[in-house]
Amino acid sequence: MCQVNSCNELFSCFKIFGKFFITVDDDLNEDVLKLYANYISKLESTLTNENITLKPAKLPDSDEINKQEDQHSLEEYLDELNKLVGLEKVKKDVNSLINLVRIRKLRSERGIKQPPMSLHLVFSGNPGTGKTTVARLLSKIYCEIGLLSKGHLVETDRSGLVGGFVGQTAIKTQEVIQSALGGILFIDEAYSLTSKSENDYGAEAIDTLLKAMEDYRDDLIVIVAGYPALMDKFLYSNPGLESRFNKFIYFEDYNEEELYNIFQLMSKESNLTIDEAGDNYLKEYFKKVYENRSSNFANGRAVRNLFEEVITNQANRLANKSEITDDELNTLTYEDFLVDENE
Repeated sequence: MCQVNSCNELFSCFKIFGKFFITVDDDLNEDVLKLYANYISKLESTLTNENITLKPAKLPDSDEINKQEDQHSLEEYLDELNKLVGLEKVKKDVNSLINLVRIRKLRSERGIKQPPMSLHLVFSGNPGTGKTTVARLLSKIYCEIGLLSKGHLVETDRSGLVGGFVGQTAIKTQEVIQSALGGILFIDEAYSLTSKSENDYGAEAIDTLLKAMEDYRDDLIVIVAGYPALMDKFLYSNPGLESRFNKFIYFEDYNEEELYNIFQLMSKESNLTIDEAGDNYLKEYFKKVYENRSSNFANGRAVRNLFEEVITNQANRLANKSEITDDELNTLTYEDFLVDENE
């Protein structure tokens, strides 16, 4: 498994800032995308020339997968999917897709002829809406029903596929593809591969990917993800993409009740309870957040950020006390929720 290093983390920060930069007005401006693509490529080339290794994709092998993850039954994975907070339309679509795959698998086993079908997917929606979580569960479910041989998920983005000079992109993309065989390759912000810059190699990554999707169609599924409008432009940019990605799942923003439930779930997993005043504040907070959300609202990530701020506030409140009871350690109070609401 690739190990996290400080340089890689810093490189990831630059990419995150770039994503906000190119999607700030919900429009994929070619000039802006060109600036982003060129900057990231130059930064990566510089680091490569200095012999600094960047490993933005997680490339587990099968032995590591088996060691790190307990195997569960198909029913347990389906139950885990259906217990996710919110995402009702997503869960309905995914369950229908799973039923389709199961029946196609049964027909194939019995030698019944059936029309060819692409099972590659487009996940569209704002950040923090559970796209990666659903993709990971789908990889395990597909493995349990015999569609995929390993059932792991490999996550990557433009920087994991595109190189900074001629010939590097095909090699990088192939390495990621090989690591994903038997599972699902999840490409985040896939639209950033379609820059029209002369010195951009995103098109080479797409061509390599399309060939692999055909060569390994029996044991590889690709999911591309990103903002809805930008993903539409991505697919329309190449006829090969349109033909292979014809199944779409849209992840809606979490509503105020779902945001509240996610926070409660995080608290429960950390053995934390919330006092009455804090609970009332939390409900009003998420109501206000949802009503005033931006077009690229961070959803679950926003909840995670709030949760981390709140437990930090709790730590600051308790740290100077000479004696701290278990009840105090396990309770979030109204005072802990008085965070900057403009975050």
